Amino acid sequence: MRAVVSHRALLVVLFAVLAVLPVVANQYTLFVGNLLMLYMILALGLNLLVGFAGQLAFANAAMYGIGAYGAALLQVRLGLSYWLAAPCGAVLAMAIGTLLAFPALRLSGIYLALATLAFAQFTQWVLLHWNSVTFGAGGFPVPQPEFSALGMSPDRGIYYVSWVVTVVLLAFAWRVVRSRVGRAFVAMRDREMAAQALGVGLLRYKAMAFALSGFYAGTAGALYPAVLAYVSPEGFDLFQMVLHKAMIVVGGMGSIAGSVIGASLLVYLLEVLRQFKATQEIVFGALLLAFVLFQPRGLVDFLKRSVPGWSEPLHYASDSESAFDVAVADELVTGSRGGADR
Repeated sequence: MRAVVSHRALLVVLFAVLAVLPVVANQYTLFVGNLLMLYMILALGLNLLVGFAGQLAFANAAMYGIGAYGAALLQVRLGLSYWLAAPCGAVLAMAIGTLLAFPALRLSGIYLALATLAFAQFTQWVLLHWNSVTFGAGGFPVPQPEFSALGMSPDRGIYYVSWVVTVVLLAFAWRVVRSRVGRAFVAMRDREMAAQALGVGLLRYKAMAFALSGFYAGTAGALYPAVLAYVSPEGFDLFQMVLHKAMIVVGGMGSIAGSVIGASLLVYLLEVLRQFKATQEIVFGALLLAFVLFQPRGLVDFLKRSVPGWSEPLHYASDSESAFDVAVADELVTGSRGGADR
């Protein structure tokens, strides 16, 4: 019974449903399912950076846009095929995301948030006004990849590509957080000074966290033009950043399953509010504020307390744990306890 209600079982059922969705769904439902998987990737990458590594950054929407524009412009401007352009867009976002680790060495908390928010707004300005390269505010159409050799339409073909990519990135994120890198992220998040004293290189692991987050956002961005066959700056504005943050806060920061849950619930809410676009920002902002104030650890915390089989490999330390306890636990990152014992 514990296995039936575990977070692994939930993810298996969810992705099994998504796998068979094209068989029974209409074109609109297929689009929503594809959009859901893109937001899962975005939430996973952001949670690695904010929830596990503890870096309060607001550049996820910018990385999303860089990946999308990188993949789209390489097709339109240089005539590359989608299968070459998409990886280049993801790598470009990862490279730029890695550079954001350098300000993170000097800045933290609200100051890092403001610096990365400024970067996001600058990216939005470039997409809007660099007309000779980005086609300006109106955006531009992008050719969809062909799947005629597999006997599938472009919509169904890119859906299955998104499904495979999401499953691979989900499994990779799971391995990361359970590895030495994941333990280093948690140590850095909880106590930077203690983590550094125990041998965790802050530059190395902050750069790794920003690179992973940028790659995940860039990958979602690279899938975006194939899904919509169109790219415009309004798809990567400040509302997107609010939406991405709300996903990990609602689902649960520091939780891989929470990223999937938060993305699923908020994409559903996004579609419900599609006809009331003027109120979307208000609703998502209020939802984000409500969870920060009353349920700061998200729905996963409720599931941990309510569902016997629910567990997570890494999570926030409980309020009763002392700084010494956290530092000693995080010493596992270095491979030895150095003589300290809890």
